[in-house]
Amino acid sequence: MTLVDTPATATGGPALAQERRLVTAIPGPRSQELLARKASAVAAGVGHTLPISVVAAGGGVVVDADGNSLIDLGSGIAVTGVGNSAPRVVEAVTAQLNAFTHTCFTVAPYEGYVAVAEKLNELTPGDHVKRTALFNSGAEAVENAVKIARHYTKKQAVVAFDHAYHGRTNLTMGLTAKNQPYKNGFGPFAPEIYRAPLSYPFRDGGLDGREAAARAILGIEKQIGAENLAAIIIEPIQGEGGFIVPAPGFLAALVEWATANDVVFIADEVQTGFARTGAWFASEHEGIVPDLIVTAKGIAGGLPLSAVTGRAEIMDAAQVGGLGGTYTGSPLACAAALATIETYAEDGLVERAKEIGSVLIGRLNALRTADARIGDVRGRGAMVAIELVDPETGAPDAALTGKVAKYAHEQGVILLTCGTYGNVIRFLPPLTISDELLIEGLGVVAEGLKQA
Repeated sequence: MTLVDTPATATGGPALAQERRLVTAIPGPRSQELLARKASAVAAGVGHTLPISVVAAGGGVVVDADGNSLIDLGSGIAVTGVGNSAPRVVEAVTAQLNAFTHTCFTVAPYEGYVAVAEKLNELTPGDHVKRTALFNSGAEAVENAVKIARHYTKKQAVVAFDHAYHGRTNLTMGLTAKNQPYKNGFGPFAPEIYRAPLSYPFRDGGLDGREAAARAILGIEKQIGAENLAAIIIEPIQGEGGFIVPAPGFLAALVEWATANDVVFIADEVQTGFARTGAWFASEHEGIVPDLIVTAKGIAGGLPLSAVTGRAEIMDAAQVGGLGGTYTGSPLACAAALATIETYAEDGLVERAKEIGSVLIGRLNALRTADARIGDVRGRGAMVAIELVDPETGAPDAALTGKVAKYAHEQGVILLTCGTYGNVIRFLPPLTISDELLIEGLGVVAEGLKQA
């Protein structure tokens, strides 16, 4: 294959050859040394997907301590959409490091926080007046979105959906649907959280989006009551739950009902946001305008930052001092976010996500035609998945999924799985990956299916 080098880093470091290269078995001896140290020093509950020790990353590759270069089809779970160590991000963060690293925005404000808020108010769906508050993680932002909605509506109940993933704090574990490994043994969870059925076209028996929404709304009205409901929260495309894309009309019907019943509609775009789906935000594909939108992951090129953005009257409902935190809106993360957003815009990465999606959908559908174990191919842009099943019964095949992922890892491809049933392989490449690397990585996955 033709090798394409990433640009030299802003600090003058060497570019990384854009190639899959296996010098040792995975894991190699140096990676094994780190894993032994991890076992001695890090809590057992902190797992890892690949047994490697990373020393460099960029473009579409991750390099380990043994010199192996792996194709990155995970982007650190949709975080490094602009690539690792993106030049604009490195330059901006370096400049901010040389200025100051922290004051706490709620003690002594600085321009970076305000500039990020202005940019999010501009980019997120809807032309209404908006406000933004910054936080550290997706879970923290989700929790604050619920706080804000409760304060604004003076109601308490919150509805999340089947297969949802919203985080690992106590409140967000309650919103999250999947027990293992996220919830098991960690309860009791926050009260007044309820669950409604999602539109899941592959397993819905033919329900269209409006019918699936009517089913969910009927349950909400009969079991909770709109008069008690502060918010509905939903991922426009399910992330950890299996990259489930609701049928057309499902999200729009929920928004209509929420608006008519004074319920705050919260879109959790932590994984779907920032060009990932071939639009700035996945809500745009369905033409919906959330009351509140939660973002994180792809917002800051790998630095910890998250946000809640929404209607000014809702966002301004909380009392002064009710929102914030010591590290929320870190000046370093804000500098990274502004450079990251500039990179998405200036480097055409929204369009690039569409191109990646065309490659993924085309190649994976071709595999599906030849292999009945691929029950479904779904997703948008550079957020695509395959659901693996028993071809006779349609039952989820988690064992096959694990075998394919293991093979990919051994062959130098970072591949992630997901899904309530553990039978979904998700593709989240950085938007800076070349077609050559992407196609080579898909070829490894295809061979893994063949070997399994």
